[in-house]
Amino acid sequence: MKNHRKTVLDQDGEVDTRNLIDEYKGLLNEQVFDALSKKRTPLEIAIENVEHDFNIGSIVRTANSFNVAKVHIIGRKKYNRRGAMCTDKYLRIIHHPTIEDFLKTQEGRELVAIENNTPRARELHDKEFKPNTTLIFGSENSGITEELLEKAQDVRFIESFGSTRSVNVGAAAAIAMYEWTRQVVFSKS
Repeated sequence: MKNHRKTVLDQDGEVDTRNLIDEYKGLLNEQVFDALSKKRTPLEIAIENVEHDFNIGSIVRTANSFNVAKVHIIGRKKYNRRGAMCTDKYLRIIHHPTIEDFLKTQEGRELVAIENNTPRARELHDKEFKPNTTLIFGSENSGITEELLEKAQDVRFIESFGSTRSVNVGAAAAIAMYEWTRQVVFSKS
């Protein structure tokens, strides 16, 4: 992985202090977006934003790390962008005011909800992911609404071995994105 840091100047001759790998240092945000667009994965992420959850920014940052095709925010448009650390500038983020609006964009995709608070949920480690997958996450407190959960073809939970019944939704998103990547991207290597 290319994660070492070297000093690179931006377009104005100033040191580029953005949290970017060297390959993208010195480029304009639009240039970074375009370069990433040429090699995006087919994975999409959907976040149901009913409570202005602070974890959304963290999920967006992780989505950038895995170079997902799109991030869908369903419900409230506003979220805490601080957690995204400006990575939202390098992703295609689409706001959907309603679940129905979101579903119109998902034809031909498998919707996989990551949710532990439903009898439908099965272990994540047994999931065989398809390339055209959209992972759905809900809010930290109330999870995914029943209306959206009913639309998912599959529901998975992340196995836990400690005293808490679940991991933080931001951590769950990172684990699920990695598992999809492990199966779909790494298996091509």
